[in-house]
Amino acid sequence: MSAELAALLPRVVAVARAASAAIMPYFRGDYATAHKDDRSPVTDADHAADAVIKPALAALLPGVAVVTEESVAAAPAPESLAALRYWLVDPLDGTKEFVAHRAEFTVNIALVENGRPLLGVLHVPPTGLTYAAAGPGTAVKIAGDAPPERIAARASPAAGLVVTHSRSHSKWNDLDDFLRPYRVSERMIMGSALKFGLIAEGRADLYPRLGPTSEWDTAAGQAILEAAGGSVVDRQGRRLGYGKPRFLNPPFVARGREDGAAP
Repeated sequence: MSAELAALLPRVVAVARAASAAIMPYFRGDYATAHKDDRSPVTDADHAADAVIKPALAALLPGVAVVTEESVAAAPAPESLAALRYWLVDPLDGTKEFVAHRAEFTVNIALVENGRPLLGVLHVPPTGLTYAAAGPGTAVKIAGDAPPERIAARASPAAGLVVTHSRSHSKWNDLDDFLRPYRVSERMIMGSALKFGLIAEGRADLYPRLGPTSEWDTAAGQAILEAAGGSVVDRQGRRLGYGKPRFLNPPFVARGREDGAAP
């Protein structure tokens, strides 16, 4: 980890926690919900978190673009960012889980450069859990105010894989067909980028996403999982990159450590 990223990481964790503080009053109380053009929900909490994150990140690295899901209409074209450094943010990932009062939504913040996520923070507002990383071997889990605990993805267990996937997409994305060649011991169904954190800390092994996602859904989680020794690749086995048209991802597979590989 470079000295710059080492200095940035705790400050980005603090930004994610500040966004969490803006989100939680809505989770416990009333809020308005609207729908975007794709019919996905957006709430007052999404906008409140966005209002905290954008200026805070802009102050951390002046002149570096901040692209968030809620402000993407005003963002530069993704192709123009592909060779640059920029922040990529989902202020509240898992809005469907938030609306359903499930404690599975996250704040996702990533720093991307040359199409690769260098630094990632995932924070889970209802539990205070944070996953963070800024380079190989730096992945940590922070439970509330406890000291950071180093985490690492695990190799595939002989007893079978723990597969994590989204409850809102498993019915139509041919997941069962995809999993047929694998020995699966358990399925963990949940929303948001929290799935990346579970693989990074060795609680799960495989996250196939065969439906659409946006780059802000995956960048922070990918930075953390790769730092923990795992991988995120498309169906052709190529590392998932950033700066794609419309910030859209192809289908991908996130997995833990390959046998014999070190985190």
